[in-house]
Amino acid sequence: MRRTNGESAARTGRPQGIMLPGILLGIGLGGFVDGILLHQILQWHHMLTSAATANINIGAYPPTTVHGLQVNTLWDGLFHTVTWLAVLAGLGLLYSRVTHSRGRIWASRVLWGWVLTGWGVFNVVEGIIDHHILGIHHVISGPNQTLADIAFLVFGALLIAGGWALQRSGQLVDTTRPAGPADLR
Repeated sequence: MRRTNGESAARTGRPQGIMLPGILLGIGLGGFVDGILLHQILQWHHMLTSAATANINIGAYPPTTVHGLQVNTLWDGLFHTVTWLAVLAGLGLLYSRVTHSRGRIWASRVLWGWVLTGWGVFNVVEGIIDHHILGIHHVISGPNQTLADIAFLVFGALLIAGGWALQRSGQLVDTTRPAGPADLR
């Protein structure tokens, strides 16, 4: 197998061919981490735990009442459905692109870089919309909620930057050319 250089890779479809599937996978998997870890295991928040104090009129659904927990559990389930659909869409696109690549293989760091980028996009978008604009929930409630919400955004930005750097370091492998001495390094 011969690794192509950056110029040749750009002509043959630099690893961006898996950008959209990777980002969709990252959005879905990042949503699962948020929903499973923060909503269910740590129980720091649910989808509508701060809705009563938000600037929107959807009612009060504190997780300390049976009704509040039922409503929050329903919305957490709808949230998980959307993240699951993002993962399915990402897998479908990835399968389609990989099976139609005509001898091109991407290094795994390219895919994982895009997955991390997608996770970061999820954190930033979800953090800005749900935590700051709508205020329907926060990472944690209480005196440090603004700090935790900002840390969530910073973590998302770091995921985007790290994912971007990781995918840029990946190389496209052209399997249609015979391997040469340079490929043995």
